[in-house]
Amino acid sequence: MRNLVLFSILIIGFASCTINRNVMFKTDHDYVFDTPSDSADTQEYRISPNDVILFRLFANGGSKLLDITAGTSDTEKFVAFPSTTFLVEPDGTVELPEIGEIYVWGMTQNEAEEHLENLYAQYYQEPFAIVQVTNNRVVVFPGSGGKAAVITLTNRNTTVIEALALAGGITDRGDARKVKLIRWVNGKREIYLMDLSTIEGMQYASIVVQANDVIYVEPVPEIAAEVMKDVAPYITLVSGVALIYAILQGAF
Repeated sequence: MRNLVLFSILIIGFASCTINRNVMFKTDHDYVFDTPSDSADTQEYRISPNDVILFRLFANGGSKLLDITAGTSDTEKFVAFPSTTFLVEPDGTVELPEIGEIYVWGMTQNEAEEHLENLYAQYYQEPFAIVQVTNNRVVVFPGSGGKAAVITLTNRNTTVIEALALAGGITDRGDARKVKLIRWVNGKREIYLMDLSTIEGMQYASIVVQANDVIYVEPVPEIAAEVMKDVAPYITLVSGVALIYAILQGAF
């Protein structure tokens, strides 16, 4: 019987090795996190490689844009270039009609519009450009398995707290004190640790997210529940063996 008990303890020990194996992006206790820039909460979204931009160009300063929107003017007559999407290449360039490849990586949408207007001025009178990024998105892990979401950013200045809200908020198991924002900055991965459990955390919650950001809410360890879940099959097996052993012992 003693051997049976020792075997049970051994099984439980092996099973406990799988506890919290679903926790991602672990960092050591002495890991030094990066510090967001002072302008992170006011920084506009900046165009990145693999973004898909919607581009329209109007002549004459866009004077007929309101008429076109209202449906009172012939669209084709006043549009220098109709609404079309273009892919930003991995090197940060986008190829546009007439002007060819131009570098847009790191520009805000307003900066890109102004830059394009200057370039197209050689072809059109008072060009008026409209640029919109259509596929910028972030990945949010709100704290529980199976709850991750890919959020498409329709607002050019979506904040961390808005992205979390779009993903349904922090789940019951999520630890609001340990929210990690993972971002690529100038070819280098930076990781910011944010504590959103207090009102002081609003300084981090208002950070404007960028394309391909990952927001990871670390889950609270559920040691007891996961141990029981892992060892339950073994307990059933051991109990069955013990019952058979007792029956056999009683038979002799």
